[in-house]
Amino acid sequence: MIVSFTVVRYRRAFIPLALLAMAVHWLPMWLQHGCSFWKLLGSGRNGTFDLQPDWQQWGLLAVWDRREDYDRFRERSFIKKWWSILCSEEFTMLCVPMQSHGYWDGKQPFGTPNKHYVSGPVAVLTRATIRINKLKNFWSHVDDVAGLMSTSPGYVTSFGVGEAPIYRQATFSVWESMEYMKAFAYGSKQHAEVIKKTHSENWYSEELFARFMIIESNGTINGKDPLIGLIK
Repeated sequence: MIVSFTVVRYRRAFIPLALLAMAVHWLPMWLQHGCSFWKLLGSGRNGTFDLQPDWQQWGLLAVWDRREDYDRFRERSFIKKWWSILCSEEFTMLCVPMQSHGYWDGKQPFGTPNKHYVSGPVAVLTRATIRINKLKNFWSHVDDVAGLMSTSPGYVTSFGVGEAPIYRQATFSVWESMEYMKAFAYGSKQHAEVIKKTHSENWYSEELFARFMIIESNGTINGKDPLIGLIK
């Protein structure tokens, strides 16, 4: 299994076609050979859960049976050709799941891996469907946690993405190492208290948390590859 996470930036003039893509691209993904799970994603402006959409930035997360299946998609797919024509930037990370628990639309898209971490950058996916009556509580804590994450040692970058505004949200964050990621996740009292509230107050109707070893990156986002020099 290999997981691809792609973020593209459309040229401003093509924003209407970016919106159209959310309706059009589901069919070629559904037909894509060797792809067991996929999600077309909108994006927030600030790299984490966000109420402000970035109409130029969009994402695709996909799970592939083999590397060859992803390579075929990259070389031949209608979606890749669409991006090449309409987008000014495209950035992709290829990952291998290390741990995953929880569900996404009732599925465990990454299985239940338990792989040993060796070295190098790691990515973390935090995804949730927020209960309508808990939206106020959830969003009142987002800014503080986002600020804490972006200033933490070892933080590289993050992307706020989602399937629907406000209540179906995800963050894909990247860290220089597992040690740095764990220091943020477990070493911050403020972050720990928010995590505790998500469970004690039952904020989510569904959630998924996964860690990945990043094995490759290509392309740029905002003019650079944020992982350059980190992958050996």
